[in-house]
Amino acid sequence: MQHHTRTALASAVAALALLAATGAHAQNKAEVMHWWTSGGESVAVQELASAFTKAGGVWVDSAVAGGENARAAAINRIVGGNPPTAAMFNTSKQYLDIINEGMLNDIDAVAAKEGWDKMLPAPIISSIKINGHYYAAPVNIHMPSWFWYSKPAFAKAGIAAEPKTPDELFAALDKLKAAGLVPLALGGQGWQEYITFYSWMAHAGGSDMYLKFFKDRDAATINSPAFRKVLTDFKRLKAYTDAGSPGRNWNDATSMLITGKAGIQIMGDWAKGEFANAKQTAGKDFGCFPGFGPKSPYILAGDVFVFPRTKDANAIKAQQMLATSMTSAATQVAFNNKKGSIPIRTDVDSSQMDACAQTGLTIMKDKTRHLANPDALLPPDVGGAVQDIISKYWNNNQSVDDVVKSLQSAIKG
Repeated sequence: MQHHTRTALASAVAALALLAATGAHAQNKAEVMHWWTSGGESVAVQELASAFTKAGGVWVDSAVAGGENARAAAINRIVGGNPPTAAMFNTSKQYLDIINEGMLNDIDAVAAKEGWDKMLPAPIISSIKINGHYYAAPVNIHMPSWFWYSKPAFAKAGIAAEPKTPDELFAALDKLKAAGLVPLALGGQGWQEYITFYSWMAHAGGSDMYLKFFKDRDAATINSPAFRKVLTDFKRLKAYTDAGSPGRNWNDATSMLITGKAGIQIMGDWAKGEFANAKQTAGKDFGCFPGFGPKSPYILAGDVFVFPRTKDANAIKAQQMLATSMTSAATQVAFNNKKGSIPIRTDVDSSQMDACAQTGLTIMKDKTRHLANPDALLPPDVGGAVQDIISKYWNNNQSVDDVVKSLQSAIKG
């Protein structure tokens, strides 16, 4: 009898312990929506998940392929009253509408405790601190306009040094073409064509032109000879892409560099996650340069998580735990090493980061080189219109005059 009682008591204690654990899990459970589905990205997001798990949370992964699809799905759920605990957006104006509609919780408590006002770069703060409140936790700084190249492809084409000017870049592309390689690996999707365009504007046209266009929305600049040259040279790049370019995913374009089939890709530093996943080393298997010359602009983009409005105390606690664990120094290094980006904070131990990341971290110390990304400067509808015009120009036989007129009308908004 006594034995049975003891067994019953043990069972009851075990059940209570399980209940307590389940309760704790329910308290700290977080459904996190994101679009990180490529090989390198999937590995990176695990670092955020494991940091949250170590902090006592339960990460429920909700991945939706494609940035636009994932953002639309998150907004539908937020508006529909069934929000995730956290949802990913870019460091941009993409979430201004849901802030204005009162659909997000702020994370001021975490920002104050962690000293974000002092720790974060100004272009990042201006994207996440709205009307005096922090509404998003930044997880990285991506520079969307890096030039990546395959070392074996450069060797085969007889290219001895990284191009330092637009003319040198065209000369390198010609050599790659002559060597029978695909000179420019490009995924022909609207957003990739847009990156190629604004990267070319920043690097070949310069910061002043870039800001006149994206920040001041200045119609006269668009009609200037210098801007027309940027448009002409941007289209010149098309001749260096291959027939398989239209519709190609960005990571498939990166694979062309990894396998030595192509020479150069203009893409964000998320591409580095693919190189890392393929066990390739910066400086040995592939190279990277952030622009032309030692003072090239460094465009600050990246990813953030927003926290949909809820009155549930457990969900709010989970949101604050997420914001804290994602932005901690250790998580920042582990995550960004795999993602290809650089940490949002400069007080991290960068000794474990690769050559390209070290370059980026050094540049981050020079504020004169910082440029906000186009999505942080243009409202989404205007940015979308510009992207459509650029894609139409890239994919059709259209005159520069036509594009100038279209862009002038689009930036009026």
